[in-house]
Amino acid sequence: MAETALPRRSILFWALLALLAAILCAITIAAHLSSDVPGTEALQRVILLHAILPRAAMALLCGAALGLSGLLLQRVLRNPLAEPSTLGISAGAQLAMAAASVYAPFLLEAGREGMALAGGLAAVALILALNWRRDLEPVSVVLAGMMVSLTATAASAALILANGEYMFSLFIWGGGTLAQQGWEPAFAITLRLVLVAGCSLLLLRPLTILGLDEANARSLGVGLYATRFMVIGLAVWLAASVTAEVGIIGFIGLAAPALAHLSGARSPRQKLIAAPLLGAILLWLADGLVQLFGGSGGERIPTGAATALLGGPLLLWLLPRLRMLEWPSLNAKPHVTRRATRPAFLLALLLILALVASAMALVLGRGPDGWNLAHGTLLNDLLSIRGPRVAIAAAAGAMLAAAGTIMQRLTGNPLASPEILGIGTGAGVGLAAVLYLSAMPGAGAQLAGATAGAGTVLAVMLVIAARSGFGPERLLLAGIAMSALCSAILTAAIATGNQQAFRLLEWLGGSTNEASAGEAWLASAATVLLIVPLFFTSRWLGILPLGQTAARALGLPLAMSRFLLVILCAGLTAIASLLVGPLSFIGLIAPHMARLIGLHRPLPGLFGAMFIGSGLMVFSDWLSRMAAFPYQLPLGLFASLIGGTYLIWMLGRGESRETA
Repeated sequence: MAETALPRRSILFWALLALLAAILCAITIAAHLSSDVPGTEALQRVILLHAILPRAAMALLCGAALGLSGLLLQRVLRNPLAEPSTLGISAGAQLAMAAASVYAPFLLEAGREGMALAGGLAAVALILALNWRRDLEPVSVVLAGMMVSLTATAASAALILANGEYMFSLFIWGGGTLAQQGWEPAFAITLRLVLVAGCSLLLLRPLTILGLDEANARSLGVGLYATRFMVIGLAVWLAASVTAEVGIIGFIGLAAPALAHLSGARSPRQKLIAAPLLGAILLWLADGLVQLFGGSGGERIPTGAATALLGGPLLLWLLPRLRMLEWPSLNAKPHVTRRATRPAFLLALLLILALVASAMALVLGRGPDGWNLAHGTLLNDLLSIRGPRVAIAAAAGAMLAAAGTIMQRLTGNPLASPEILGIGTGAGVGLAAVLYLSAMPGAGAQLAGATAGAGTVLAVMLVIAARSGFGPERLLLAGIAMSALCSAILTAAIATGNQQAFRLLEWLGGSTNEASAGEAWLASAATVLLIVPLFFTSRWLGILPLGQTAARALGLPLAMSRFLLVILCAGLTAIASLLVGPLSFIGLIAPHMARLIGLHRPLPGLFGAMFIGSGLMVFSDWLSRMAAFPYQLPLGLFASLIGGTYLIWMLGRGESRETA
């Protein structure tokens, strides 16, 4: 059967965008050639030949490479949300290069691409290992990718903070810039793009068959595992090469294949042509806009940030129109665990354990003379320092655990967590706006800015989710989109490298170093005010996991209940993120642990998760103080490592759909 040609309207639209990008490039070239200073013509020609034209070529080549890489990942994983950023490839590459810069700089001398490739492959390997027994469910893959990406970002932030300005240039590079000083990177990307494109054409038949289910693919003689690993390796190699040369460029690998599909490309051959072309046009256009608005004073934002600002709204527009996504996680039956016969006893035990963790954090520590138990005068002196930290960590852990419980019951998805909402990173965007608009903003201004950022993200999510009656799929997709967008904006803000960037980097890692008694009282009061209303929602929390049909049959006001629960969840997440940063996964693991020990009913499960969350967060804060004494590491790093370890165990228990 002959392949259907792309619609003429789509071709004309993308041709117009390409023409616009070409006009912007011509304007940039003309601006550099027109010089009023006599005798600089030769210098202007050198700049044109070795900076302007190589940059335009890199924009086209990197866009095409990321578009092709995203298409291959989406095809082999059957997941339209898969791309180098969502799978943690870019963050893994950055972490590998940061670690090599500190501990093994000789490895970078041999070539940055090798380290970037190692980090990207490690990230993908971890995600595949986590989800292999679940047959690479799309939701599980994306959530695991977000967790790996956030954890790698936290680890990179810890390395940068520990090494100061020596490492900060790496984060600036990570913002994604296409500035060039020659043609060598363009030649290198061209070679890799041609090789991967050629291999993709040779693998066209397996790629076509991989679009089917696994049983039909095996019956047609395709070696699923070998083909998957080969295609994933090619895609990661291509994406890591781009990351090593120009830094992190997000959204292109996600948007280009989706736009190719919406433009009418249906067969793999059509998509192999359309996705790289659209990726090249998108990045070329974004870089042209960056240079146009940069003016004579230089670029205001790196190109990676521009793709985030353009790609975030585009992603929000695309997601409701993508019908290829499966949602087995929302309907999968969880492992059967026993129900506690004495839930009150378990809750009392969890409360005692949380209090013990808090007491240990107050009295046990390291000093110049080694480990000691503080008492008497020493304890009184340390309480003013350790007390607020412990109180804030306990309150934040309880709020995140409560928010996670709401999310998992609201969506019926055991992998849902507050981080998906994007509320925490939205608060960071608001904080960044205040820091950059005011030279010395006070605590009240920072709180107001962070609250405004969180509220804006919440409003966008509610508008999107309301169109589907606050359905779980749309809510999760909107959260993933907003989280990715806000994270990219924060990365761009940090990439400026000024004093405000260091403040944002500290917040991103999650630190309670400067906790005060006033903040501790505020955190405690907010916890009480937001948790008390949950007493009156126990019936909702018990019915919502049964599904929409059962909820309506039992007379539950579905839209109103979901709306109010989303409001409470957003408030809990926003305040907790302001206190300890956005990188904790306590909201994911605490509800799971509560169910694992038999607390299945709404209120016992909620309180059990809160006690577990408080204890884990206090323990994470204690580790952040003690692990590298006298230096203090980011709290978010330890919390995310604990969450990542639990996720590995949890997903490892998942059953394959073939054997279930």
